[in-house]
Amino acid sequence: MPGGISLHAVDVVTGRAALGMGVTIHRLSPEPALIAEGRLGVHGTLDHPVVEGAGIVPGTYQALFAVGAFYRTSGQDSPFLDDLPFRFIITDASEHFHLPLKFSPWGLALFRGV
Repeated sequence: MPGGISLHAVDVVTGRAALGMGVTIHRLSPEPALIAEGRLGVHGTLDHPVVEGAGIVPGTYQALFAVGAFYRTSGQDSPFLDDLPFRFIITDASEHFHLPLKFSPWGLALFRGV
């Protein structure tokens, strides 16, 4: 897939996709802008034009995952994690950046996937 940013979030305690988790993607530089905003779908992914590269230029970005709100909405308490910001740099806008988040109420792993 040429260009774009895709997100995928899974609760590793339950093994379930993060259906309904709020997410945003901001470009921080060169010109700050909100690139994407929404909720993750049934497969824990964001259905948005940013996945195909809309609005992506070289620069610094931040994905924000609303993990604390996700747990509170599902009736669970997350006394440790709240909003999870992840900053990353795109130097080649033709490359695709897949960001898989594996999380629990007590920790996370977030990396550039393929």
